[in-house]
Amino acid sequence: MKFAVEQGIFDRLPDVCFGVVVCKGADNHRDYPEIDALLDEAIAAASQRFAGKKVKEEPAIIPYREAFRTLGINPNKYMCSAEALFTRIAKGKGMPHINPLVDLNNAVSLTHTIPMGTHDLGISDEDIVVRFARGDETFIPFGAQESEHPDAGEVIYAVGSDVRTRRWTWRQSEHGKITADTSYVFYPLDAFVDFNRDEMLAAREELAQKLQDIFHAQVRVGYVDKDQREMDLSL
Repeated sequence: MKFAVEQGIFDRLPDVCFGVVVCKGADNHRDYPEIDALLDEAIAAASQRFAGKKVKEEPAIIPYREAFRTLGINPNKYMCSAEALFTRIAKGKGMPHINPLVDLNNAVSLTHTIPMGTHDLGISDEDIVVRFARGDETFIPFGAQESEHPDAGEVIYAVGSDVRTRRWTWRQSEHGKITADTSYVFYPLDAFVDFNRDEMLAAREELAQKLQDIFHAQVRVGYVDKDQREMDLSL
């Protein structure tokens, strides 16, 4: 099982890069007070950070908005996941605690201002590929039951014809979501070599360390860019 990024993505976004964390053997049924505290602290810091400010004007967010425009995505309508989290918090809506593996992801994402995803690797042994959609793939929006199709040419995270994330880092699918039964997880961290690669790598290392320290799980890290377009996710 591999994570791969098609060459065409790098043709459009030459400086895009991806941090990778794979975790296996985590117990997501338990309560982890330390993760609850990490997320609450990150939410409070984000609320203070954006008090009276517009999230879309934050220097750490602007490159993602520009990349969305390059990919033909309207960032005012479809925000990257990090911008969406900060916008929700800035509007006073807070953020729900979902489950430990997701809450840890959100805490690290908020702390480092890096879009990060969570994918259950236990439901399929097929490769996860970042590519342009044909338009005939299927996507089940989070919390929904009926499927839809991505736009042709849209950047997606895909497992075969199953879309796991639409519009690059905008929204994940119901299929592949993290549940209490999830124990094998792929976390992609999306960044740019010329802008925030070091911050992304710091987020990657923090996430990996906390998965080991808190969950006592088996963890592997990696990195994908235009010079190394894939890596093995197997553990």
